[in-house]
Amino acid sequence: MFDQYIVCEENFRARDDGRRGGVVEVRMPYYRGLTLSMVEAVDLVLDGTPVPASRTTFTVHGNTYTFDQLPRATDDRWEMGERAQLAFETDEPLTPGEHDVAVSVRLRISYMPVPGGGRDRKRLTLPPVSTTA
Repeated sequence: MFDQYIVCEENFRARDDGRRGGVVEVRMPYYRGLTLSMVEAVDLVLDGTPVPASRTTFTVHGNTYTFDQLPRATDDRWEMGERAQLAFETDEPLTPGEHDVAVSVRLRISYMPVPGGGRDRKRLTLPPVSTTA
């Protein structure tokens, strides 16, 4: 139902921490917020290449987690409509221009017998790096 809203079209950018890669903002594909321990996975495919979870971090309202840490994050939540930042590392710097970004979110919802979640894919534009100071 909320799949088309997972990948946010704004704020796609290169990392600003000196590492190669980027940041894409994502929303939860569910009508309620969930404790982060209920977020089983947020899988990213960039330009047809899966980005391993080990090269990705998840940040929500200023708190950053690896995907190994999420199952133990029982005191933090991802609310409906709230944007989370999915920061990822790549072998080569991202080139400015259009990139195919696909995200699949898997959620564990207590009253559903099958995993919840959704998937979305968009063409996002990475702006050129500004060289002015």
